[in-house]
Amino acid sequence: MPKQPPRTKPVTIAQAKQYLDKAEEFLASANDDLGQSRMIAATSSAVHAAINASDVVSGIRSGQRSAGESHGQALELLKKSGADGVALAKDLARLVALKPKAEYDPSDIAPGTARQAVEQAGRCVEIARRVLASRT
Repeated sequence: MPKQPPRTKPVTIAQAKQYLDKAEEFLASANDDLGQSRMIAATSSAVHAAINASDVVSGIRSGQRSAGESHGQALELLKKSGADGVALAKDLARLVALKPKAEYDPSDIAPGTARQAVEQAGRCVEIARRVLASRT
């Protein structure tokens, strides 16, 4: 069976700003959860902050975001979005690997893992801020 082309959706500057707002909110939640020792919630929110940050960067740089079921498609789109996209893709790849454990697995997440996830999400959101600021 032939490989399906990646699904994407167009992104305007206004939508990129909305994705950044979402990324910021998820990051704030992740930090709050971390401070309250809610490691699973902190990790899950960190993942979602990074996903939204990736939509900002790919949206600004290519005018589109991934709409596929696989986060791998978002990573590929980011890698084509300049040095900022490549840097964000590295942290996003680490974070999406934690998503199943944070959201579907019954086991706990270690505090160090959660702290690292929140730090990675913070880097992703900072990249998204910088990329959006360069276009507005």
